Amino acid sequence: MSFFGHREIDKFDETAKRLTDVVRDIIKNNDYVKFLLGRNGEFDWLASSVISRVTHGYHNSYTVLVLPYMKASYRDHRQNFECCYNEIEICTESSSAHYKSAIQICNRNMVDRSDLVVCCIRHNSGGAYKTVQYAVKQNKKIINIAE
Repeated sequence: MSFFGHREIDKFDETAKRLTDVVRDIIKNNDYVKFLLGRNGEFDWLASSVISRVTHGYHNSYTVLVLPYMKASYRDHRQNFECCYNEIEICTESSSAHYKSAIQICNRNMVDRSDLVVCCIRHNSGGAYKTVQYAVKQNKKIINIAE
């Protein structure tokens, strides 16, 4: 499963509560869950935090931070990242692309690898919106916690 949302969250507490409920339900009702996460905005940070908190004590989940290319923050602080995720990968398809298109390429790769997309989309513009539109075309199950 993968997560996408706008760079900024308008209703943070409400969004956190809805996301927590969704993640808790998924963890409790599945034998194994692989979470694919980005790190490009408030929703990505929130998703990572919620997953870490909700899955604590469960042994049926695995978290993967998927980066579109090598970022200086990861290169320079690798240990800080490695303590928060089970695995960190750099998307092969996006790592050689122009940086302006790399995030969208990486996001599509994450959608292709997911059965479920959890998103927080409040308006019909931006990269997260485009990614969810791609997920719709790929017939992925989508839960929009903004609705």
